[in-house]
Amino acid sequence: MQTFKVLIGFLCLFTGYVVAAPAPAEKEVARAVDQLTQAMLHLDLKQLNALTSDNLTYGHSSGKVQTKAQFIADLENHVSAFKTLEMQNQTITLNGDTALVRNHFHALAVNSGVEVPTDIDNFQVWQKQKGKWLLIGRQAYKY
Repeated sequence: MQTFKVLIGFLCLFTGYVVAAPAPAEKEVARAVDQLTQAMLHLDLKQLNALTSDNLTYGHSSGKVQTKAQFIADLENHVSAFKTLEMQNQTITLNGDTALVRNHFHALAVNSGVEVPTDIDNFQVWQKQKGKWLLIGRQAYKY
């Protein structure tokens, strides 16, 4: 009977551990990247602000580099917009509270009213701050 109680205790402990275990950091980062992608596609300003660091440096494949405010303003003012947008072939490398993300940026962009098929590669740097993954750096480049 004592062995049975010990076994039940271990099962309860293990079951509680599995249920309470947080999602792996890689999945959290992937979710943040997807949320940012959707916010850019659907122009969700609240989500764009929530997912980006105040110190964001956002580099374009043209060499143009923007602050957080400039990046969001271009989307808000429809300087940049998207009909379709997805990140493909994504890899995530974790190092503590920093995540390095590489992906292929595949989109049908709308720049000044003109549709532009866009295929570039991205390098993103995400950092966990106060329990949330925030984009702190992004550099796009032509492959």
